[in-house]
Amino acid sequence: MWLTAQRLDAALAGRPLVRAELRVPQLATVELVGRQVVEVAARGKHLMARLEGGLTLHSHLRMDGSWHLYAPGEQWRGGAEHQVRAVLGNEARTAVGYRLPVLELLPTAEESQVVGHLGPDLLGPGWDAAAALDRLAGAPERPVGEALLDQRNLAGIGNVYVAELCFLRGVTPWTPFGEVTAPDKLVALAKRLLEANKSRPGHVTTGDTRRGRTHWVYGRANRPCLRCGTPVRVGEHGPAEQRRVAYWCPRCQRGPVPTR
Repeated sequence: MWLTAQRLDAALAGRPLVRAELRVPQLATVELVGRQVVEVAARGKHLMARLEGGLTLHSHLRMDGSWHLYAPGEQWRGGAEHQVRAVLGNEARTAVGYRLPVLELLPTAEESQVVGHLGPDLLGPGWDAAAALDRLAGAPERPVGEALLDQRNLAGIGNVYVAELCFLRGVTPWTPFGEVTAPDKLVALAKRLLEANKSRPGHVTTGDTRRGRTHWVYGRANRPCLRCGTPVRVGEHGPAEQRRVAYWCPRCQRGPVPTR
């Protein structure tokens, strides 16, 4: 999300909108043309497009959403027309939001209503490792994978990073957080991985950008672990209503695993 915010900010900030369409029923009649985009910023996985007049267009991509930038006359390629949820354009660039599950307009002064619950932002200017660690340690019985995904603990970690962080620290995602050795090193590693990847699309956690070698275990079900060669296992983790796919190496990682 950090990279998306940076790209949108560079294309839109400081210029008035000459085109603005919000293609969701509750915002269909809102008129934003003529307003200047003040800035576009990320807060965890939330995107804030702040507009002149004290308004913020808040979006969240979740699993399928995306923002694409186009030059005048360039063909849009991010998806079908009916998947477009937002169009923000100036004379030089047009930003198109596809399949945005969250899109709302709110006063900038009230952004805390949608992001105030978030923990310290790993890529934010006010990153506080100690505060994030305190939040994680507040529920020592909670599985580490689930705890890392909870944006109320620390904001910015997705499921790819959960799989790779657990691998690099040698624990399975189902290991209770209180049993993770040196949890401060886990938090520090999360920060380093996100910083290393923030300026490029995708995630590289191995240091190897070659196709098929960017991740230690994520997406490698039944393929060799890049460290030891053992076939990578796949399962699920997280609460029932938010199940996520889990990958782990049974040799390199220790801790609880699913019984089936």
